[in-house]
Amino acid sequence: MPESGATERADRSFFNRDPVVVARRLLGQRLVRRYRGIRTSGIIVETEAYLGVADRAAHTYGGRHTRRNRSMWNIGGHAYVYFVYGMHCCMNVVAGRAEQPVAVLLRALQPEQRMDTMHRRRSAARRDVDLCSGPGKLCQAMAIDRRLDGVDMVSDNRLFVELLRRRQLPTRTIAVGPRVGVDYAGEWAQEPLRFAIAGNAHVSRPRPEAGNS
Repeated sequence: MPESGATERADRSFFNRDPVVVARRLLGQRLVRRYRGIRTSGIIVETEAYLGVADRAAHTYGGRHTRRNRSMWNIGGHAYVYFVYGMHCCMNVVAGRAEQPVAVLLRALQPEQRMDTMHRRRSAARRDVDLCSGPGKLCQAMAIDRRLDGVDMVSDNRLFVELLRRRQLPTRTIAVGPRVGVDYAGEWAQEPLRFAIAGNAHVSRPRPEAGNS
């Protein structure tokens, strides 16, 4: 579990790394959203890395540069928020250097602050574990939408990461598996680029297996 006491905000150097490193280091950190005077937060418990131009599952595969994915081409630390299936938003944290372009999808949070507000935003969620156990649920509960696409999470007070840990979680506590919903990506769909805190009830299903780190 996260180390207590520290609330240092993640700076550029935290994000300006390989996306796999960022995906692992984000586990156990706190995502914060401030909206209409209300601060909601949750502990990041599940992530997926997307490796850019070579990755068939990435929106920037083959060097694709569109209005939709332009935030992925930013320097690490920006938010990339996109609309999917005509229903919900998904949030990524851009990693690496500008023009790289790689990112980490936030798949699940363990709700922490103002769960009453999250339940109002997600009236279909009957239990706390259902609030943020998936990328679309997470965005709805945290009031994250396309208006936050391109936000610099290093300097913007609407959306940012607080560091509860100085170091990555121990490898033995991280479950690893293939990414979800990217079957179109061929062999890239089976790459072990999904990471989760092993045994955490808030991780989305199907849960990656512990011991595959």
